[in-house]
Amino acid sequence: MAIDDSSTSETGTNRARWKQDPEGVRADILAVALEEFSRNGLSGARMDDIAAKTRTSKRMIYYYFGDKDGLYRKALEAAYKKVRTGEEKLDLEHLPPKEALERLVEFTFDHHRKNPDFIRLVMIENIHHGRFLEQSDAIKKLNAAAISQIRNIYDKGVRDGVFRAGLTPLRIHWLISAISFFNVSNATTFSLLFGNELQTEAGQVCLSADACQTVLKFVAKED
Repeated sequence: MAIDDSSTSETGTNRARWKQDPEGVRADILAVALEEFSRNGLSGARMDDIAAKTRTSKRMIYYYFGDKDGLYRKALEAAYKKVRTGEEKLDLEHLPPKEALERLVEFTFDHHRKNPDFIRLVMIENIHHGRFLEQSDAIKKLNAAAISQIRNIYDKGVRDGVFRAGLTPLRIHWLISAISFFNVSNATTFSLLFGNELQTEAGQVCLSADACQTVLKFVAKED
């Protein structure tokens, strides 16, 4: 397949950059692609714009990612990897179960509100009926690890007598995700209908605390 690369020339500086730091170039392309896809969707994002904003060329993007669909899929994987890597770094296994779960909820809520591109990209993937996510074994493995982390916290809480039995890690993950996701996905319409109070910094602090309290009450063992 011939590649039309007339819009962006491969300068000597760019070629040297590719050779000296190929992973850096690849990461730069993914970061810009995530922004472009989340803003314009899969069909609306333009490879010319991505190439221009990364000071590279369409030829190099195709070299790394194959085609536009391949770039979109890798951007989606990178977005999921960022949140799952952040969860892993929390080092929750050494904490009491209540504190561990609270920290996980706080992290998820904070990550989502600071990464609206991730939320928009997930919404776009839902519009495409999960077609690209379904193709990605990497995302499936990443999310399996997320459920495993919650399972470890929950099982420890049940053994310690602080969490009620009969729940599943998936239900807990759903609740955390639902609250954190809605806070970003519906921020515009909710604010237009009810005012911007909850989207202020003080409002977000309150909502984060509400999210933690909701999840902890959901799993708490009744006295």
